[in-house]
Amino acid sequence: MHEFPVLEIGGLNIDVSTFLGIIVSSIIVLILARLSVRNLSVTNPSKMQNFMEWVIDFVHGIIASTMPLSKAKNYISLGMTIMMFIFVANLLGLPFGIVTTHEQPVEWFGYTIISQETINNAHGDHGAEIAWWKSPTADISVTFGLAIVVFFLIHFLGLKQNRKHYLKHYLEPFWFFLPLNLIKVVSKPLTLGLRLYANIFAGEVLIATILMAGVFGTPLLLAWQGFSIFVAAIQAFLFTILTMVYISEATVHEEDH
Repeated sequence: MHEFPVLEIGGLNIDVSTFLGIIVSSIIVLILARLSVRNLSVTNPSKMQNFMEWVIDFVHGIIASTMPLSKAKNYISLGMTIMMFIFVANLLGLPFGIVTTHEQPVEWFGYTIISQETINNAHGDHGAEIAWWKSPTADISVTFGLAIVVFFLIHFLGLKQNRKHYLKHYLEPFWFFLPLNLIKVVSKPLTLGLRLYANIFAGEVLIATILMAGVFGTPLLLAWQGFSIFVAAIQAFLFTILTMVYISEATVHEEDH
C-alpha cells in the first residue's frame, strides 16, 4: 500500500489527500447545485433541472418513509446535501490515482508533509510511494466526522422539538433500561461511520491490489469500478435513510403518526 502525505500543524496530523478530496467533493456538489437552479423553467426545463427534480423527489420519498409527510419537507435540503456529498466523495477515488516517489522529506510553506519517518516506513528500494488522491470517505476520520455531526443534530432536534417524549424514551420500557438505551445511542454514530468507511476503504484496497497486476488486471478493474459506482450509491442511500430514521425517532412521537 502507498503512504499518504500528512501535514503537521499545531499537533494535528492532516491527511493531505483526504483534505483535497473533501474540498473537491464540496466544489463538485456546489457546482451541481448551482447548475440545477440556473435558468429554471416551468414550461421548458433543462435536463439538469429534470434530473435534480427527480433526485429531490427520490430524497423526499426516502424521508417521507421515515416520518410524517408534514415533517419530511423540513429535511429535504439536509437529505440532499448528505446524499450528494457522500456519493461524490465515494466516487472520487475511482477515476485515477496520483502517486509520486520520494527519497527525501518534502515541506510545504515550512511544514513537513512527507517526513523521513514516512520514507523509512515505506521500505522501498527507491523511496516512498506517496498517494495524493483518494476518496475522502475511505478515511475513518471523515466518516466518523460525518457521523458525529449527525449524532449531535439528532439530539439537538430531539431536545428542541420533542423534549418530553425524547427524554422519556431513555427510560422505556422500564427505568432500569437506561444503560441499554444509552449504549444504543452511542452505537448509532459508530455504525454509521464504520459502515461507510469499511465499504469504501475495502473497495480502494481492492483497486490498488488489481492495479498491481498491470495490464492483465484491466478487465477486472473496469468491472470492479462499475460495481463500485453501485456500492457508492448504496452507501450514500444507507447513510441518508439511517440519518432520517434516527431524526424521526428523536423528534416524532406516536401521536404524530
